[in-house]
Order: sequence, then C-alpha cells, then structure tokens
Amino acid sequence: MQHRYLGNSGLKISEIIYGNWLTHASQVGDKQAIETVKAALEGGITTFDTADVYANQAAETVMGNALKGQRREGLEILTKVYWPVAEKGPNDVGLSRKHIMESIDGSLTRLQTDYVDLYQAHRFDYETPLEETMQAFGDLVRMGKVLYVGVSEWNAEQIQQGQELASQMGYRLISNQPQYSMLWRVIEEKVVPMSEKLGLSQIVWSPLAQGVLTGKYLPGAPLPADSRAANSEIGGFMEKFMSDETLTKVQQLKPLADEMNLTLAQFSIAWVLQNKNIAAAIVGASKPEQIASNIAAAGVEIPSAAMESVDKILGNSIVNDPELSRSPETRP
Repeated sequence: MQHRYLGNSGLKISEIIYGNWLTHASQVGDKQAIETVKAALEGGITTFDTADVYANQAAETVMGNALKGQRREGLEILTKVYWPVAEKGPNDVGLSRKHIMESIDGSLTRLQTDYVDLYQAHRFDYETPLEETMQAFGDLVRMGKVLYVGVSEWNAEQIQQGQELASQMGYRLISNQPQYSMLWRVIEEKVVPMSEKLGLSQIVWSPLAQGVLTGKYLPGAPLPADSRAANSEIGGFMEKFMSDETLTKVQQLKPLADEMNLTLAQFSIAWVLQNKNIAAAIVGASKPEQIASNIAAAGVEIPSAAMESVDKILGNSIVNDPELSRSPETRP
C-alpha cells in the first residue's frame, strides 16, 4: 500500500481508502462488515471514510465497532456533514453552525473516537452564509475535535471562496471529495486546476462508476439479480453509464487490463490514481475478498500508451462537462 500527502498538509493517507457508503448497515451484515474492514487493515489500508447520512447514521456506528481496538494514531478516520439525518427536522440538514456542532458530536460518539482526522462538508449549502459554515469548521479545529477540513462536490468557485475564508480564520481546506472515474471526468477542467492552485487534492468516490468499470454489466444482457444496477434505490446513480454503447466500450478495455495482469476493476482504480491531484480512491466492498482484490491496484503505473488507448476506446462516452460538478441549490 502506498501513502500520499493530502493536499498541502503533512497528513498522509492510504491511496486506497475503505468507504462504507452503500454497504454497512444496509447491504452487509455487521459481522461481514467487520471481517471486510479487517481485510482492509491487513492489506495496508489505514484510511476509512464514512458519513453521518450513510444508513442514516448507522454506518458510522458499524465503522466505529469495526475499528474498535485498533491503534487510533495509526488510522485516518474521515466523515462528513450536510445531508438530512436523524428525524430530518428543519435543522437536521445543511451546514449551519447548529447542525455542524451537533453533527460532529454525534459522529464522534458513533465512531468511538475523540476526534476525526478529516471532517468534510458533504455538499455546498446555498442556504447558509459561507462565513458561518467556515467559522464553525474552524472552531472545531481549535477545539481539537477535527484535525483537518475538506469539502465534497464543491465547484471551483466554491472551493476558492471557502479557502479564502478558511485562511482568514486560521486554517486551510486540504481536500475535495468528488466523483471521478474513466467515465466521469467533470472535475478535470476547473476543479482540479483550482485545487492545485489552492493546495487541495482530491479523494474520489465511485472510481468504478458504481461497478460499471468492473465489466460485469454486458450490453444487451439482463442485469445480475444481486447487482447495484438492479437495486431500485441505487440503480439511478448508474443510468448515465448503462447504455449498450458505453457497456460495449467498457468490454473493449479488458485487453488493456489483461496486458498488465490486472482485473478491469484493478485497472480502473489504478487509472484514477495516475492523476497527480488525486490523493486517494475510495473503494467499497461487501466481502473481504473484494477489498483484497482492489488493494492490488495500489502502486500500479499504467503506461502512457495504455492511458491514450483508454481515451480512444471510451470516446464520447466520457462525461467531462465541468458544469456537472455541483451541489443541489436547495437543501433536500
């Protein structure tokens, strides 16, 4: 496992992060979740990402139980705040001072820790003054409940505004957590250059395009019964990738992976990590053997010729419109 600095900071994180968005407390039982986290630890992963909204707070509880007994200083624990949680009342959402201050205490209790290494604004909140949000995060840093602050799915302008305010308040944003994969590249034109300028790096989610880049979905074939695409609650995230044209192109990537003795999933994760502004890729897993396989993508260097072939094969299936890097303009 390789480790990389996160943004312009002294914090190192594992370049493959274990995340529990769609698994813990939902698709995966607690015993299996703990076994999968153990496999991640055995594979050298030290960084674990979750959020209060995952399974409406329950995923944080499972993560806390799974990491219990580990040396806290040897881990980097990441969580987030913004989406509606708990009873989803008027103040159970957003980036108001009230919600941030109450949410961190709940997250720390569920994660069984005194602090989180990185606390992330899970989306930009158009309904709260940015000064209020950034002041609250800064106060958490000074209180020692949060070591570093990041954001998720903020556009380039929002990152710039947030960093200016954070700097005035005595701390810095060090990361952004966007969606990014061979198929979804909307951060490349604006977000990545701005992040490089301001000292942030990316922690990316969905490097496998919700499983499409594993190659298991075949053009014209029925969806596997136990797949994410077949799940009515999850499949909507994947519709943009599920055309027969795109699925055919994904199959054409397999020879590139075969040449490097990689699975298509490993090749896809390694592709993401070639971008110098990417600090890490978040990978979920429902069983130990999945995370063990994904870890094999760490430290892989893809030749430039293969990188060029990826672009030629995927062609117009690549989504790169920078305007798609955005947060909802009203709170959910």
